[in-house]
Amino acid sequence: MIEKKHPAQYDLFHEAVFPVRAPAGQIDIARFRATLKRAMAQAIRECPFDRTVIAARMAQYLGLPNLSKATLDAYTAESKDTHDISLVRFKAFVRATDANWLWDTIVSEDGLTMLEGDEARLAEIARLQQEQRAIGAELKTLLAVPVNIKRRGR
Repeated sequence: MIEKKHPAQYDLFHEAVFPVRAPAGQIDIARFRATLKRAMAQAIRECPFDRTVIAARMAQYLGLPNLSKATLDAYTAESKDTHDISLVRFKAFVRATDANWLWDTIVSEDGLTMLEGDEARLAEIARLQQEQRAIGAELKTLLAVPVNIKRRGR
């Protein structure tokens, strides 16, 4: 027999697919920079292309003749706190590495969660189901009291 757990009981080993986040009170630029650089380095490690190819792909997306591997290395080196990637170049990096999950890294400290593709439709379904339950509860309350209809003209 499978025991059904109480909705308020947490599972220590379960990780939410769409975590509920709260915005950070303050922006810690040094921590954000380090987190972003580490995430970008991870994206490079997980990418099937080497750094030279990633840099070339970025240059192509940016419409540049080239982008050096050294520039890419500076964007991912935590020790280089003066080499932050621009948003436009970050977008090219995400495309070049096919690491869309990096966008979630960017917005997570603001209390946001990125949804990709059909996940947005799933969120809309859940929102409508929540509305449907609220309407159902309101109907139940209204139906709990009998309706007395006065017949006219008879």
